[in-house]
Amino acid sequence: MAEGHTKIVGPDLAQGIALSDLPDGGKLAGHCGGEQVLLVRRGTEVFAVSATCTHYGGPLAEGLVVEDTVRCPWHHACFDLRTGEALRAPAFIPLACWTVEQRDGRIFVGEKLKRTAPKPRSGGSGPVPKKIVIVGGGAAGFAAADMLRREQFQGSIVMISDDHAPPVDRPNLSKDYLAGKAPEDWVPLRGETFYSKNNIDLRLDTKAVDIDLRSREVVLADEGRVPYHRLLLATGAEPVRLTIPGADQPHVHTLRSLTDCRAIIEQATTASRAIVLGASFIGLEVAAALRARDIEVHVVAPEKRPMERVLGPQIGDFIRALHEQHGVVFHLENTAKSIDGRKVKLSSGGTLAADFVVVGIGVRPRIGLAETAGLVVDHGIVVDAFLETSEPGIFAAGDIARWPDPNSGESIRVEHWVVAERQGQTAALNMLGHREIFAAVPFFWSQHYDVPINYVGHAGQWDEIAVDGDITAKDCLVRFKRKGRTLAAASIFRDVESLEAEVEMERQMPT
Repeated sequence: MAEGHTKIVGPDLAQGIALSDLPDGGKLAGHCGGEQVLLVRRGTEVFAVSATCTHYGGPLAEGLVVEDTVRCPWHHACFDLRTGEALRAPAFIPLACWTVEQRDGRIFVGEKLKRTAPKPRSGGSGPVPKKIVIVGGGAAGFAAADMLRREQFQGSIVMISDDHAPPVDRPNLSKDYLAGKAPEDWVPLRGETFYSKNNIDLRLDTKAVDIDLRSREVVLADEGRVPYHRLLLATGAEPVRLTIPGADQPHVHTLRSLTDCRAIIEQATTASRAIVLGASFIGLEVAAALRARDIEVHVVAPEKRPMERVLGPQIGDFIRALHEQHGVVFHLENTAKSIDGRKVKLSSGGTLAADFVVVGIGVRPRIGLAETAGLVVDHGIVVDAFLETSEPGIFAAGDIARWPDPNSGESIRVEHWVVAERQGQTAALNMLGHREIFAAVPFFWSQHYDVPINYVGHAGQWDEIAVDGDITAKDCLVRFKRKGRTLAAASIFRDVESLEAEVEMERQMPT
């Protein structure tokens, strides 16, 4: 997403500030040459970088400094203070850096440094592959291709996607873009010239149907073949489809792609009433986006509380109340039995009328290609700590990958955008011969009207929920624990504490 216009605040750092105004470990936002600059002091060193995150423009002065990095308070992107490099998704573009001079007890920010390509990592093992193929045009596939070129991989990259559009910022499709608050140029992860400029052969509307393990080729639906030395499967997930009578009508939608989102927006321009089936994150974000368009929204879902399985009963009750305050009508412990024209018949016997229906009842990992090829599959594609599948040279990342999570000690599969991007980055490094364990703490965020919910970690089950603050006052950090150990934490307007919980989980992992 593009950054908005930043208001110039704070001291003029070209004129200098007293060293005593910036304590060790401290941050200070100011400006230099008409741009917002963040100063960070680490011992005797002082760094000057852009003050806003290159992902969504989060204020880094409100983030967390961890060793020689700074983390964004909004969506946990991480940047190197020395080089500005975007170390972790969801940010891919580096921060600008400035020279810093200390003299006479004062700190002065000088010229903006020219951006240089990051140095590739050393220490890779084995021969460098010449041909890398990525199957999938989502978060993981894009992040892998981007990382390969950032690491100055000189070989060919073929990216096979059965989508009609280049990789997009999918979270926006159920949030600001769907609500009509974001222009379409915020939606692509990168502009069209990115792929040609970086010599990435992006093949859209192209379907892979098999992998020939002996010849090391990906077989396409049109019977074409694409040879590889390393292969990344990043096929993502697909929406669970309704199987009830009437589910195949044109006014019944799922939301996964940009095409899906455009179809819903087009219908919303003339509609006055919608039904959302499912009280998942996607379902309720869609409900909020449609309410922003003044559409009457009814949510039908089988559970007793929205999101209780992931966020617990207290946050579930809060989310329901929040949506009700904005006019959403819930029909919980209920499912749709049939759709007859504009009428939806419920399992309770009632009937609801709506101009269109959005189905958000979950997704399934797209593991058919892996199954056809004979890779080991168990509720996802089984990968090792390096994201390599049972077949050497073939990796998997994103919604399809089931990996050993060092934090929970379990083998898990997570359907979160930032996790997919970070796995794509790690898989790229490992395809180049680096043995980097994927140990990032899972993170996701969800937006409901003006309330963001950040979640770090993974808690499939817990025996204790510890609430610090007040959920109903939109000021809390909620820890999900098992046997006294924090496995995950959800927060509302406790951004720094969310980052601190992430760091705490990183540090408690076995080494």
